[in-house]
Amino acid sequence: MSAVIFIPARYASTRYPGKPLVELTGASGVKKTLIQRSWEAAVSVKGAEAVYVLTDDSRIAAAARGFGAEVLMTSEAARNGTERCAEALAQLARRPDIVVNLQGDAPLTPGWFVEALIGRMASDLSVQMATPVLKCDAETLENFVTDRRNGRVGGTTAVMRADGSALYFSKEVLPYVGTLEAPPEVWHHVGVYGYRPGALDAYGSWPEGPLERAEGLEQLRFLENGIPVTCVAVEGRGRVFWELNNPIDVARIEAVLAREGQP
Repeated sequence: MSAVIFIPARYASTRYPGKPLVELTGASGVKKTLIQRSWEAAVSVKGAEAVYVLTDDSRIAAAARGFGAEVLMTSEAARNGTERCAEALAQLARRPDIVVNLQGDAPLTPGWFVEALIGRMASDLSVQMATPVLKCDAETLENFVTDRRNGRVGGTTAVMRADGSALYFSKEVLPYVGTLEAPPEVWHHVGVYGYRPGALDAYGSWPEGPLERAEGLEQLRFLENGIPVTCVAVEGRGRVFWELNNPIDVARIEAVLAREGQP
């Protein structure tokens, strides 16, 4: 099955304006922008025939072309990355079987996360939309709880049925973590989505729902409109996954790059 990866990136982030162009220092001391590191994560994925950066901002477009990325310009009207992906899909000369949205703030996404997502959708044609989830390790869970206790909105958690279909996604830590000494099982939602083109077309025709609006989570629009979201459990294999949501996350991500020897 053919798959393309889209990396939506916008300059006017509410929580962190200009975020895609923030520089992150790797283990070798080299500085690369967030969007470049996210693009490098995307091009490492096996089985994707093309990778595109999607943006409505000329500064991000110029930076992306500068490090060799293909860019598709989208409108300022796109309210989230999924709407931006729907606009970009309409620009392709040939529609792929699977569209992957690897968000531009997720440079620590291992290639096997996306490969597992593509593999699941290729093997089960009934899956219209899917996303990876990762069981929280102690460090990640502590970051989640610390952020919420300090009033910061950080990563996203997923709550699932036994078959892996999503019940809900939230920027709160779900289920409730009373103590870090004996926490429940918490699943970290990974910032990657896989869509069938038809599901992506439908998404753009639906209005923003109240849960999506309250949480600021675009995937909830699928659940609010009766489209199941399949959660694909992935393994960290010793790697730490974290997204850049707030300025404090720069130091967290740079620490991971240094610890893992990523240049």
